[in-house]
Amino acid sequence: MDKESACPKNITFEQMQVDQLDQVLQIENVSFPTPWSKNSFEYELQNNDFAHYIVALTDAYKVAGYAGMWVILDESHVTNIAVHQDYRGYGLGMALMLQLIQRAIMLGCQRMTLEVRPSNTPARALYARLGFEEYGRRKNYYSDSREDAIIMWKNNLESDLDI
Repeated sequence: MDKESACPKNITFEQMQVDQLDQVLQIENVSFPTPWSKNSFEYELQNNDFAHYIVALTDAYKVAGYAGMWVILDESHVTNIAVHQDYRGYGLGMALMLQLIQRAIMLGCQRMTLEVRPSNTPARALYARLGFEEYGRRKNYYSDSREDAIIMWKNNLESDLDI
């Protein structure tokens, strides 16, 4: 498959399930210096009424990526997003974000926010392409490196969804 092509056609999106967490954690552990624990994901799925998590599945039911958000009133906050290394560069991150945005709109959200490392230029470019704008910084936000977090907002979720 050509990496310049769109998201692989055999990908489907569904609500994350507890029995998928081992696959999610494999991606989480290689994607982040301070990965979430299985208990953290279990809590989000089973006890956090604000939480909404999705997985991108291949036709073999392999988790190729995942994303999550909290929905509070008319705002959504992206908590995490990651793509399996074998599926990076194919547009799956964009597809996951579009899925989150569409689900946030269906849940009545008008705005979406997230934090991103200044050093994560691919993610920052993706978010900018989706219409997110930088609104500030959280100093020393990431405990592993003391790196700041850039706060980004998309204030009109329904605009520019035909990416």
